[in-house]
This record gives sequence, C-alpha cells and structure tokens, in this order.
Amino acid sequence: MLAFAVPFAFVMFSIALLMNIYRLFLGPDAADRILALDTIYINSLALLILLGIWHNSTAYFEAAVLIAMLGFIGTIAATKFLLRGDIIE
Repeated sequence: MLAFAVPFAFVMFSIALLMNIYRLFLGPDAADRILALDTIYINSLALLILLGIWHNSTAYFEAAVLIAMLGFIGTIAATKFLLRGDIIE
C-alpha cells in the first residue's frame, strides 16, 4: 500500500507546487504572491518528507525542519514589509 501511496502523493504535491509557481508569477496582488510563496514552502516541505519516507533517511526530515523555519520567518518578513513598508522597527 505504501509503495502506491507515496508516489501518488509525490505526484499530487508536485502538481500543487507547479500550480503555486503559476500563482506566484501571475498573482494579481502582492498578498496573493506572498500566500503562494508560503504554500510553495509547505509543498516543498511535504515533498521532502515524502522523499524521506521513500528512501528511509532522516536527512530529508532535518532539511524539512530547516525549510519550515526559514519559510515561517520569510513569510512573516514579507507580510510585515507589505503592511508597514519596513521589516524591523
């Protein structure tokens, strides 16, 4: 069952990632682009976790944690810049 579920989920998250990249470049507003960038972080996180499950390696999980931390900080910084025009006050 896992031999079918992991590749299927990998394909579905890859399609979602491509759709988010499309929204990132053609988003009508800056807020839409920030949301697409945040969703790209989440999809890449899911792809790394699936790759770690597929290869039975913990290195992918550590990379996923690093991407999660950087994605959170990046989203907060981009949102603060969009709202105030300055990141650090």
